[in-house]
Amino acid sequence: MSRFESWLDESGIGLSVKQFPAGTRTAADAARAVGCDVGQIVKSLVFVAAGRPVVALVSGANRLDEKRLAAAAGEPVTKADAEVARSATGYSIGGVPPFGHATAVPVFMDRDLLGHSVVWAAAGRPDSVFEIDPERLRELSGAVVTDLSVITPTRDPQADPDLPAKRGGEQPDLSAKRGGEQP
Repeated sequence: MSRFESWLDESGIGLSVKQFPAGTRTAADAARAVGCDVGQIVKSLVFVAAGRPVVALVSGANRLDEKRLAAAAGEPVTKADAEVARSATGYSIGGVPPFGHATAVPVFMDRDLLGHSVVWAAAGRPDSVFEIDPERLRELSGAVVTDLSVITPTRDPQADPDLPAKRGGEQPDLSAKRGGEQP
């Protein structure tokens, strides 16, 4: 039994850990092992914000926006190295659970995680995860819910002159784009 499993058992929270020998170190590995969408995997990322370690919980399908984390947790924001992550949480990178840390670490949770009925989070080792309702995850981690993900811009034909715009069912005139050739 791992230290996190022992902590879960002692706390009486009622969550069970599943172990996958192939590993769950990355979000893609965990999603394959569990058989879920990568967006349902919780990445527990350790950063240093305003001089103190913090944990950011982000969907495996998203990238953390450090500026958004800074707005929530304080500036400056830098990735924690392996030693800082381990001393603050008690766990190595790749297995950091969202709660049950060695020290009182502020936790920030990306709002996108609340869009799933269940999510899977690291359970203290790079081969173990547990299933949890996102609202319960927020509650048990004491997380501040905020927008932490990078916003990916979409291509708008009206804003991008390289994309032909369609108006009212008209087909765009592509002859100028093709050097005068007719389609």
